[in-house]
Amino acid sequence: PHVNLHLWNPVYCALANAGVVWVTGASSGIGEELAYQLAKLGALLAISARREDELQRVKKKCLRNSLTESDILVLRLDLTDRSTHEAATNSVLKHFGKIDVLVNNGGRSQRSLFVDTNLDVYNAIIELNYLGTISLTKYVLNHMIQRKKGKIVTVSSVMGIMGAPLATGYCASKHALQGFFNSLRTELTDYPEISVIQICPGPVQSQIIQNSLENSGDQSHKMPTDRCARLTLVSVANDVKEAWISDHPYLAVCYLWQYAPTWAWWLMNRMGKKRIQNFKSGIVSVQGAPLSLSPLVCLSPCLFHSAAVGMLG
Repeated sequence: PHVNLHLWNPVYCALANAGVVWVTGASSGIGEELAYQLAKLGALLAISARREDELQRVKKKCLRNSLTESDILVLRLDLTDRSTHEAATNSVLKHFGKIDVLVNNGGRSQRSLFVDTNLDVYNAIIELNYLGTISLTKYVLNHMIQRKKGKIVTVSSVMGIMGAPLATGYCASKHALQGFFNSLRTELTDYPEISVIQICPGPVQSQIIQNSLENSGDQSHKMPTDRCARLTLVSVANDVKEAWISDHPYLAVCYLWQYAPTWAWWLMNRMGKKRIQNFKSGIVSVQGAPLSLSPLVCLSPCLFHSAAVGMLG
């Protein structure tokens, strides 16, 4: 069913009691915007990413609300360094005493043809997007099981429910997350107060494009990042198990892929052929260089996500 956005205010108010929220990938994109909106709600925040200077910038902006210095913990975190995840979790618990919501938002994307891509690229994507995410989840979940309550929120992608050219590794990692968390949810039936929520955005407007990937161009067809974050929080407040956050026509393609896969494959083949032609022509570039020279780009998963109004629960 579609979430009634007229219920936005009371739903949003419900999140004001979210308590302690740990957001990874909080230095840019969706993660950064989630931090700002959660700060306005008065949630206590732990924000993580690899770039501590960017996290300090985000914290400074969050403090323009009613929060104090001690209400926001800046915690540098490398999801690929799994040996640090237990200590990082303990740092959040030491500072706040609990973790009510974990938002798995850190990730890496890819644009390259499989035949031209070294397998090390796929290893790096899986290490960060999948293994890094479930590793951190494991330590936080142990705490939530002890408390018998909490929310595990993972920012996946519409690419986790469909396939697309030039993103085989990225799609694979997001499909892995979908399978993992759908399975984990079934293992937690004895803990009804622990929610497992998957957010699947499509294309979202982001300044990160100007700095990392693609010519910035016209982003008017993409959903604004603040709307994506807003709909994400609506989904979290409603305990929506899986939310497709995207505007049409991207949202329509999600439904097509789900309910009419033969038509979806035909459409994707037609769209994919043009996309690959553009890619080979160098239309898509990284800081002016063809993406074929740089298949692996580290960034927040919001880049290829699109925020949407259609949600499934």
